[in-house]
Amino acid sequence: MKRNIVMFAVVGLLFAGIGVFLGYRQSDPAPAEATAVHALLAASLPDASGKMQPLSQWKGRPLVVNFWATWCAPCVDEMPELSALQKELEARGKTQILGIGIDSPANIAQFVSKYNISFPIYVGGMGGSEYSRQLGNQVGGLPFTVLIDSNGQVKKAYSGRLKIDELRKDLEGL
Repeated sequence: MKRNIVMFAVVGLLFAGIGVFLGYRQSDPAPAEATAVHALLAASLPDASGKMQPLSQWKGRPLVVNFWATWCAPCVDEMPELSALQKELEARGKTQILGIGIDSPANIAQFVSKYNISFPIYVGGMGGSEYSRQLGNQVGGLPFTVLIDSNGQVKKAYSGRLKIDELRKDLEGL
C-alpha cells in the first residue's frame, strides 16, 4: 500500500514537471506569419471614440504594438509605463506605440476616458485576437506585445507583462 502511494506520488510529480515545462515552452511566442504585419497595417480599426482609423498611417515607422484588454490585470498594470515610454519616444520622433484592445468598444472607451493614455488605442475585438495570433501569440494570452521595425519586420515578441527596461533596450537596437 505504502509502495503504491510513493509510486503514484512520483508519477504525479513527473507529470506535473512535464506540464510546467510544456506550459513555459508554449508561452514563448511563435515566429510571426510572413504576411502578419502587412495584414495588420492593411486593416482599419475604430479608435476609442469609435472613428475608423487606417493602421496604414503607421507604415514605415518602428512600432510597438500592444494587445491588451480592460479585464487583464497585467495589461492594465503596464499601461502607465507604456504611456510614459511613448512620451519619451515622441521626443525622439520615430517609434510609435499602438494599443489594440481585445475587448468591447464600450469598455475600451470607458478605460481611455478614465486613464490618460499617451498613445493611440484601437478596438480590435475578437478580430484583434487573430492579428495577435498571426504575429506569434499562439497561446492567445494577454498582454502580448510586438516590436516591428520601420521595414515591417517583427523584431521581437513579448508574452505577458512587459519588462519595460528590456523593451527600452530592444528599441535602442532598431
